[in-house]
Amino acid sequence: MNTLHYSPGSCSLSVHIVLEEIGEPFSLILTSSMDGTTRSEAYLRINPKGRVPVLVQQDFVLTEAPAILMHLALSYPAAHLAPAGPHGLVRAIEWFNWLSGTVHAVAVAQIWRTERFSDDPAHHPGIVTKGKAELIRAFETIENRMLGQEWVVGQDCSVLDPYLLVFYRWGHRMGFDMRAQYPHWTEHALRMQARPAVQRALATEGVSLWG
Repeated sequence: MNTLHYSPGSCSLSVHIVLEEIGEPFSLILTSSMDGTTRSEAYLRINPKGRVPVLVQQDFVLTEAPAILMHLALSYPAAHLAPAGPHGLVRAIEWFNWLSGTVHAVAVAQIWRTERFSDDPAHHPGIVTKGKAELIRAFETIENRMLGQEWVVGQDCSVLDPYLLVFYRWGHRMGFDMRAQYPHWTEHALRMQARPAVQRALATEGVSLWG
């Protein structure tokens, strides 16, 4: 059985959605950074990075959302969540690298985890401003890429689509008018919201796509 260590509304939501899509039994362990759980000695033995998500399959432990998502896609081919063909696979990796390594780890973190970039509080407002500017550029890139696209890569929903949905939700939480500013991306978000797996994951975590 798959066990997911998650924090509600974080990037682990994408893994939760994919587990729902797969339809096999799985368990959830709430592991929030807000209450210090991710820094506990017990959790650090599982993931020394002190972050979520973590997927545990008996003695196999995997961290980092993009790696977990691709592992699940390849492990459960009947779910049809792997990008099709070599081009689809590398295009998904391209998206994952950019979303995870640049958009999340830099722009989002500059806004929500400003202390990672400077120990001096006097520098924090400038870092947040820079993060918002970078995020706007990233969101514009996503909007342009979603023009005429039903799904992020290829003709079918893949593990990349729930991951992109997380960033859409974060945009709302940061105060962006996502519907007005990014209509093509919004169409994708609404398409995802209509999927029963997405609805179940959001309900279980007690979060909304719109805030």
